[in-house]
Amino acid sequence: MAAATRAIADRMPLVDIILEVRDARVGIFIPFSSEFDQLRNHHPFSSSRRILVLNKMDLASPTQFKEWITFFDQQNCPSFGVNSHNKDNVKEFLKFLQAHVRNLRKSDYDASSDTVTVMLLGIPNVGKSALANSLHQIGRITAAEKGKLRHATVSPQPGETKDIYSLKIASHPNIYVLDTPGILPPEIHDVEVCSKLALTGAIGDSFVGGKELAQYFLGILNFSDEYKKWAKFSINQINKPLTLHHKADQSSGSESGMIWKRQNPTDHTQDFMVQKVRKSLYEIMSCFNGNLDHEKDLVKLIEAEFKALREAFQIPMDSGEDADSKVASKLLNLYRTGRLGHYTLDHLPKRRASCE
Repeated sequence: MAAATRAIADRMPLVDIILEVRDARVGIFIPFSSEFDQLRNHHPFSSSRRILVLNKMDLASPTQFKEWITFFDQQNCPSFGVNSHNKDNVKEFLKFLQAHVRNLRKSDYDASSDTVTVMLLGIPNVGKSALANSLHQIGRITAAEKGKLRHATVSPQPGETKDIYSLKIASHPNIYVLDTPGILPPEIHDVEVCSKLALTGAIGDSFVGGKELAQYFLGILNFSDEYKKWAKFSINQINKPLTLHHKADQSSGSESGMIWKRQNPTDHTQDFMVQKVRKSLYEIMSCFNGNLDHEKDLVKLIEAEFKALREAFQIPMDSGEDADSKVASKLLNLYRTGRLGHYTLDHLPKRRASCE
């Protein structure tokens, strides 16, 4: 990451606009190393040429997300919520960015330049590469340009992007986006910040521990009202191992006209399995009569939830300690893909503060 920071600093003089990408679930600005602080002294960071991009907005609490957008507006920090996998949303963001470029060109920007360079900057795994790819694809289609699309490497694992890539995202003027590696300080001393980073995938689960991370998520879930939306699953019949669908084959009456859709009980991402998980968690939490503010009661609740999840995920009881690891891995996957609701991990600051 030190090498990545130096590479970013070398290109900073060529950058016209900074797109600071954050995970919409974590509104705080994660403190960077002193090397990153040096980047703030460059022109794009010290002017109106910096835009906060709150990515993965589809995974955040809609209500709290709007509050964060309002907060940044009050701090005079231009911001925009993005779901990199939603074409309409990315198209709107591209229009917003182009309007920002036009405003700059009318003011202090060198309007004679035919090219604008935009840099994506942020911590690992906030979706910078996915956003770059979407902007590139939408921009090329909008401009009706021909040629092979380029792609930045996208991975659910942090640290996949190791080089700086340039992708064209607009014409008239030409706008290029630089996709950069994620950067973090070499040490994070705040346990809660570290847990949030791991929960959102910015750092590997091993830094906190898979089981501990799953327990941390259950703690967040227990203090939220998200589980109350799952009441309907406690009365529905959701365990149907085999479903037969008939599809008419216009060309023949062969068996190819029948489609068998088998529900795999080992695949925790299938809808019926997700419903079982929601049902199990709802029943445990709705019957809880302890005090969540008491650590012992909270620990007992989480232990009961782990036991219920072992059954929901159909993990053999003789798996030993490995059972909890499997539960944790499956549970974290469901959370990170939005199948267990929408959460914003940071609350708004109680006092007025800079968006930095």
